[in-house]
Amino acid sequence: MEYKIIRSRRKTLSAQIRQGQLEIRAPLRTTDAEIRSFLEKHRRWLEKHMMQSRALEQAKAGLRRLTPAEIAELAEKARRVFPERAAYYAPLIGVDYGKITIRCQKTRWGSCSAKGNLNFNCLLMLAPDGVIDSIVVHELCHRKHMNHSAKFYAEMEKALPDYRRHQKWLQENGAMLLALAEDTE
Repeated sequence: MEYKIIRSRRKTLSAQIRQGQLEIRAPLRTTDAEIRSFLEKHRRWLEKHMMQSRALEQAKAGLRRLTPAEIAELAEKARRVFPERAAYYAPLIGVDYGKITIRCQKTRWGSCSAKGNLNFNCLLMLAPDGVIDSIVVHELCHRKHMNHSAKFYAEMEKALPDYRRHQKWLQENGAMLLALAEDTE
């Protein structure tokens, strides 16, 4: 298995697969033997995810990317949809929020600032409504818990009992949605 080693002042070994390539992140003094041992210990997981990553890269190669005009259209739709969904769910969760910003992001679906401002990715307009709601609820729940603790997920489940199903859809399909906007900036 080919891999690239990136050494830094980190404390632990980790593996990351990016665009079908394996990167090992290692503390500065980690030996090659320790890295090989780490790779062997996680071989099954690495092989599985390398195959998935390479399949995704092949699928992405055949995609027609969205034009800037199509992305602008999605953003315009998102500027209508997200405030409406946030206004619906915020009272159910018992929170308020600041302004809502819409972007076309490469890696995130949404975020919540410490000031309560919400950011959403316009590419979510290509996802099912339940997925959109799950991201809205996720960010609003951060108004109560700025982490991903058990309390945070309990709040999610209270507001949207089937959020796991939507989360699974996004895990399975999200990379392809993000790929639609690659190379359009």
